[in-house]
Amino acid sequence: MKHNNKIILLTGFALFMAFTSCKKSLLDVAPPDQLSTTVFWKSEADADLALTGLYNFLYAGGGNWANSQYEIMGWDTYTDDVFGKHNYGGGYNATSSGITPNTGAYVYNYYNNNYRAIAAINSFLANVDKVLTGDKLTKYKGEAYFMRAFNYFWLAQLYGNVPIIKDDPFKADFKTPMAKSTRAEVLAFVYQDLDAAIAALPDDAYSSGHAVKTTAQGYKVRALLFEKKYAEAADLAKEIIDGNKYSLNPDYDANFYKAGQNASNEIMFSVKFLLPNIEHADAALNVTMQTWGGYQGTQDLIDEYEAGDPRKSMTWFFPGDGTDKGWPFNNPAVATPGGGQDWIVGFYLPKKWLTPGLKNPDYGVKGDNDFVLLRYADIKLMYAEAQNEAAGPDASVYAQINEVRDRPGVNMPALPAGLTKDQMRDRIRHERRVEFPLEGIRYFDLRRWGIATQKLNGFAPNPLAPAIKIKYEDKYEFWPIPQTEIDRNNGVLEQNPGY
Repeated sequence: MKHNNKIILLTGFALFMAFTSCKKSLLDVAPPDQLSTTVFWKSEADADLALTGLYNFLYAGGGNWANSQYEIMGWDTYTDDVFGKHNYGGGYNATSSGITPNTGAYVYNYYNNNYRAIAAINSFLANVDKVLTGDKLTKYKGEAYFMRAFNYFWLAQLYGNVPIIKDDPFKADFKTPMAKSTRAEVLAFVYQDLDAAIAALPDDAYSSGHAVKTTAQGYKVRALLFEKKYAEAADLAKEIIDGNKYSLNPDYDANFYKAGQNASNEIMFSVKFLLPNIEHADAALNVTMQTWGGYQGTQDLIDEYEAGDPRKSMTWFFPGDGTDKGWPFNNPAVATPGGGQDWIVGFYLPKKWLTPGLKNPDYGVKGDNDFVLLRYADIKLMYAEAQNEAAGPDASVYAQINEVRDRPGVNMPALPAGLTKDQMRDRIRHERRVEFPLEGIRYFDLRRWGIATQKLNGFAPNPLAPAIKIKYEDKYEFWPIPQTEIDRNNGVLEQNPGY
């Protein structure tokens, strides 16, 4: 069983604000109001504060709940899994109108926040050895390398060709605009930092909110799979599996609410919240999901579940549902999709991420369920995918996917024997879709599989508005650089093709 070490991230907010208060360009202007290195970096306590500040970027957003960056459910509104009526994460506008250099929400916020985080990380790496030595220095630098790789991997996935900035922002010449590196160069830098993190971080199971060796290894598996380096991805995923530090949670849905998360040995990285000081921003997550119908499952996703798969009812409410785990709600419309309220558009409201027993979610309800960014189930399914592509559907592929299907409480039957490589590929893609709804994974799966245009373009997610269809183009493999950054960099920062 895991224990919550109650990592308190509030102490870093002052540093967070110092690193993020620049109102000019992210890449070409020296921040005028930073903490001075002549008064900071004088004690180990400064290093603790600064490290906390790096993790605080996981909470960053666009100024309101709808655009909170690591509110990962919003990513599914960019896909055929979820319809978000009120544009949470920007998916409704971005998918119906198309993505442009002037699109806000995630299209702007990820670029913005990733570079702000990278500036803070670069400053940390340039200064932390002034106040630390030995094992603590090694560990802290390992966490910083992981966080820098984490942010550059987001940039590589979304925008592709972006500037690589390695220098301390207090010393760099920000008057010189930065040109872009290729996606391949960005990914090479990601691997370099991940390898440094893997070498430096403790070889423990994740528990406290701080990245560990297996966290960095898991993200390297994701990066290798993104690049279709299947044999390498399979080897590294197998190393994590063979390390026996994690196990599938016998209670699938417990991974998504606080009490279960604190005891889960499946979670490998998450955005940690802790009441009363660190809570979900603005309106509670429960209000976003329920009162405003922010993340409603599409019929296309519901039809994907096999008969008897309990993950369907663990993830979504159905008519008359709600008596399990302390429900129902007092307002039957909440637990009966399609009933009685104009904000219910006719399909399925989420149970995932909703604390069991909560009645009538409304403003003022406090929430601190962690946002889980990496689970052990993903390692197993990434191994199955990579090994199937590298070597075909051998016994190890069957073993890993069947373990996910047969975890206690899910108990789905094993896959049939004799599947071809292509058939196994389809089964793995199915399993990922039903295992990870509302976890921000499908959009990136569809893109790296090369089928996003096929699956998404022209898809109508809302059955009450069939004329509103997703617009998806092949060029979205590379999102546009935000126009504000193009304008501020005097023609040196080139826009991605097609925009």
